[in-house]
Amino acid sequence: MSHTITRFLDTTYQLAECPTWDDRTNRLLWTDIQGRTIQSMDWASRDITTWHFDNEVGSFGLTEDDRLIVSVWDEVLLFDPQSGSSEVLAQVQADEPRTRLNDGKVGPDGAFWVGTMDTSSPREPIAGLYRVTAGGEVAEIRDGLQCSNGLAWTPDGTFMYHSDSSPGWIEYYGFDPVTGTLGSKMLFAQQTNKTGRPDGAAVDTDGNYWSAGVSAGLLNCFAPDGSLLEAIPMPVDKPTMPCFCGPDLDHLIVTSIKQPADPAAVEPDTLSGGLFLLEGHGRKGLKTYRFKA
Repeated sequence: MSHTITRFLDTTYQLAECPTWDDRTNRLLWTDIQGRTIQSMDWASRDITTWHFDNEVGSFGLTEDDRLIVSVWDEVLLFDPQSGSSEVLAQVQADEPRTRLNDGKVGPDGAFWVGTMDTSSPREPIAGLYRVTAGGEVAEIRDGLQCSNGLAWTPDGTFMYHSDSSPGWIEYYGFDPVTGTLGSKMLFAQQTNKTGRPDGAAVDTDGNYWSAGVSAGLLNCFAPDGSLLEAIPMPVDKPTMPCFCGPDLDHLIVTSIKQPADPAAVEPDTLSGGLFLLEGHGRKGLKTYRFKA
């Protein structure tokens, strides 16, 4: 399949992540983790609003009452974009200074699913995956992780995907979309540095799983059976997450990490850390779930 990849915005970010489509406002949102911000872009005008936080913003989700649920280091906040006010809903691994909250999404069950990552190098298996409810209850779902990532759900909400970027596996579970109860764990795919260790992900209406191959400059598209349909080269080394967006959910945006300056480079790197539009994929995405606040 022939693809066209273009730079979506002129702006670059330190660590752009978590692109999310808000169908109520026709806005694309994303975080700059190291910049400690969430960006919100009006789809028609391209005007951008920026909200600042006190620490690194690992991920966020939409809520039923039009707030955002935001993971900021070891706290999960409810943030009101209109007033700028926030309240702490829960703390996650607050007693472990080496970890911070990372990839997170609202699931079909209306809960916020969010993982942590070891911020040191080399990483150790001290992180986990958690489910946070509207009452502030935090349940540990999976321990022994190094960098929790890749959360997504099948179109019918009955299976959940989850990955660990460091060892490179992608797993999936049976999922009850009403209660959030998980079934048995199964291996979906195993990735390497060369094939693209899994970062953020999205699922299209055909059930294909799109995974940012952060170690290989690739966007990998897997069929529902785990077979690789495409490995699409990106114009940057470290893509972080794809997102289907736009009023018809037929635009595919991919975020990326800003690379350190290379003193030997002939020209400066003006692409990494940017957002990119991939066209020619012929797919549509799924509506974003909202947190039941």
